[in-house]
Order: sequence, then C-alpha cells, then structure tokens
Amino acid sequence: MKKLLKYFDTLKFSYKANFLIFIIAGGMISIIVLSQISIFILKDDFDTLFDKRTKSLIKLQTIKDSYKINIQDTLNEFEKNSLSYEQTIEVLNIAKEIIEKNWSEYKYRLNKDFNNSILSKIKTYFINSNHYKNQYIKELNIENIDNKMVDIFSSIEKLDKKNSKEYFTNINFNIDSIFVYLGSLVNYDLNLAINEKRDTDNIFKLVTIFSFISIFFVVFFTIILSLFITFHFRKLYYLQEKIVEKKTKELKELNNNLEQKIKLEVAKNRKKDIIMFQQARFASLGEMLNNIAHQWRQPLGSITMIIQSFQTKMRVNKLSPEFVEQKVKDALLLAQNMSNTLDDFKNFFSPNRSKNSFFIKDCVEHSIELSKYFLNKENIKIDLIVKKDKQITTFYNELSHIFLNIISNSKDALVSSVNKNDRIIKIIVNSKKNFLFINIIDNGGGVPDDILPKIFEPYYTTKYKSAGTGIGLYMSKQIIEKHLNGEISCKNIKLEVNKKVFKGASFTITIPIFEDKNE
Repeated sequence: MKKLLKYFDTLKFSYKANFLIFIIAGGMISIIVLSQISIFILKDDFDTLFDKRTKSLIKLQTIKDSYKINIQDTLNEFEKNSLSYEQTIEVLNIAKEIIEKNWSEYKYRLNKDFNNSILSKIKTYFINSNHYKNQYIKELNIENIDNKMVDIFSSIEKLDKKNSKEYFTNINFNIDSIFVYLGSLVNYDLNLAINEKRDTDNIFKLVTIFSFISIFFVVFFTIILSLFITFHFRKLYYLQEKIVEKKTKELKELNNNLEQKIKLEVAKNRKKDIIMFQQARFASLGEMLNNIAHQWRQPLGSITMIIQSFQTKMRVNKLSPEFVEQKVKDALLLAQNMSNTLDDFKNFFSPNRSKNSFFIKDCVEHSIELSKYFLNKENIKIDLIVKKDKQITTFYNELSHIFLNIISNSKDALVSSVNKNDRIIKIIVNSKKNFLFINIIDNGGGVPDDILPKIFEPYYTTKYKSAGTGIGLYMSKQIIEKHLNGEISCKNIKLEVNKKVFKGASFTITIPIFEDKNE
C-alpha cells in the first residue's frame, strides 16, 4: 500500500486528474449499466411471464371451459332431449373449432423460444433454472390430451338420435380425463412462473450488491485521489509563494535604482527628440523645394523657349509687334502659374484654403495651354475629347498641377520611345452618376510590368536624376486622395493611331462631383 501511495505521489498532476476523472466516469457508467440491466431483467421477466405463462394459462382455461360448457353440458342436454340433434351438432362444431384453435396456439407458444434475448441469456448464465423444469411430464400431458381429444371428437362424429347411455358415459369420462391433464399443465406453468420470479429476484439482489460495491469503490478512489490532488495544490501553493517572495525582493531592489535610470533615459530621449525634430524640419523643407522645382521645371522650359523665339525672329528680321504681344502674354501666363505654384505649396497643408467652382474642361485646357511649348517642340499632338462637361467645386490650381504632371510624364515617355512620328496624348473627360472621370492616354510604350505597382511611391523614378525626382506622381496621388477625395490608377493599354497599334499607358482620375464623397 505504501509503494502504491509513493507511486501516486510521483505522478504528474495531469495524470492524477485524468485518473480521477476516469474512476468517476467509469464508476458512474458501471452503476448506470448495472441499474439498467436490473430494470430490463425485471421487465423481461414480466414480459415472459405474461407472454408465456399468463397467456398460456388463459388458453388452457378457455379449452377447459369449452369442454365443460360447450361439449359436456350440451351432450347432457341432448341426452335429456332438451336440445335437438341439429342444435347439438352446431354447438359441438363450434366448440371443436374453439378448442382446436386455442390448443394449437398453446402448443405454438410452448415451441416459441422466449430465452433468445440477451437478458434471458444473462439470467441463464447466473442461475440454472433447469432443476425445476420437468419437460418429460409436460410432454406426456400434452400427448395424453391429444389422444383424448382424438377420442372425444371421434365419438362426437358418431352422435345420432339413438345413442346409448354408455356412449355418453364414455365421452364424459374422456372429458374428465382432459380436465385432469389440463389442470396438471396449469399447475406446471404456475410452478414455472413462481420459480422464474424467484430467479429474477435473486439476480436483482445480485445486481444491487454489485451496484453498491461499485459505488463504494468510486467514492473510495475519489476520496484518495482528491487527497492527492489537494496535497499537490498545497505544494504548488507554497512553491509559488516562495517564487513571489523572491520576485518581490528583486522588484524592490530594482525600484531603488529605477528613478535615477528614468532621469537618465528622459534626458537621452529629449536629446533624440530635438535631433529628430531638426531632421524632420530639414526633410520637410527639402521635400517642399523638390516639389516647387518639379512644378517650375515645365513653365521655366516654356519661358526659355519664348525667349529663344525672340532671338530667332530677331535674326531673320521677322519680329513683329503681334508676335511680341502674343509671346509676352504667354510668358505672363506662365509666370502667373509659377506664382500660383508658390502659393499652392505655401498653403499645401493649410486647412483654410478656398475652393473654386469651375468647369472641368476649362481646367484641362488651361493645363494643355501651359504645356503646349514643350509638346510642340517634341512634335506631340494633344487630343481633348469632352463627352460631358461638369462644373465642380474644388481646388483649381492643384487639379491643374496634376494634369501638368501626368502630361509631362507622358511627354517624357513619348520622347524616349521608338515612336517618332505618331506621338499623341489623348485626354477623355466624362461623367457618370455623381463622379467625374478623366483619362489621360499616350502611346509611349507603356510602363514596364515590374515598375507599374511602384509608380506612385515617393522618390521612385526611372529617369536620370537631372530629369526627374520621383515625387510628381506621388504628390499627385496625395492631392487627389486627401484634398479632392478621389482616386487615381494606371494601367497599360493598346492605342490605335493612324491605323497603327501602339502600346501605351492610361491614367484614370476619378473625382466626386459633390463635396461629400459619401453622397
């Protein structure tokens, strides 16, 4: 017993808990199974008693009554001339049918196997019930009844109006003999029913004893395992208490130096914050300068071309007042655009900027006008298609800058492509429901597939550093999404120009017509 206790003490807690659950569950299942077996054995006993014994006794009593009332009494009445011959024959035939039917059913039930069920086999296994069964006596009684029934029904068939008194005496004697044999069968079946009931009681007592033993063992093992688990928890509690005490001591020692460490870390973090703040200011300033330089590059190029046109006209003596007036007007327009660019970048992050109402066609044409010098120089054609012109309320200059950026990128793609003659930039303006769509398409060869997902990232460019900074599309995307509540996307397409098919890029800008994007 001590070895067993030591062995349980060395087991893991999970094994102890699982074993306890197994004992409880197994015991409960055993109790349930045993109780169900006892209940079903009782039920099986009652069913057998009713089906085999009670119904059999009813059949025997019915046969006995038929012989007594329908045959014996009828023959007596016929002998006294109280019944006619025809009435007597009719009653005797009915009695014969009743007797034969009940007797055949009785013998059928004797041959039927009532011990085929599992519960009956369990009863047979625990108790041998053959010691009170005498099958020979029963079969002998049945054989005698069969013989007497043959004699009686043979005599009845010989009944006529002139039978002697001896004839009726013999029939009555045979009927009385059948009564004796039937009584013997009844006593035999009653004796079997009583003995089977006693066997069932014995089995029920045995199952009850096993149930109490199972309950005792379940309770016993549950108490033992509960004590082991309680002891395990107590050990675990003391162990954890020691660990907590040790950790508490370490925390107290750590807190003694924590205040000084915090002061040192705060001072270090303040220095880092100052450095990071200065770096952020320089980064913002550099980004702003890059944006301004990017926006000024196009109009400065156009102004340079205007100045060069004065020199060219002067050399060939074709400088006219009309030409000067037109070029001055164009230069002033470009200068005004550069000034507006400064104002826009100055107030780029300001929440108090004012919005203007304008038609989208005017804004696109304004951007085309600002780009016409470098487009004409590179022999690039602009094709504007306005399917639906809508008036919107938003930031005019910012939207114009977006168009300029995309047109400039298309110009660079066309210049670097192998296409030298059929260079075209198509701008399609349309509206659907509450949204405005602007498609800017070129036939400059498109964007490489590995580069396409990155074109809107900041400082990502495929051009030389002198030609681009990689912030134009990034800035355009930021303006469209944050300031205009819209979207921009790019994909490669195929464009037909003068019956020739070219690869190109298509930028799609989606802008809500109303100020509320949800609307």
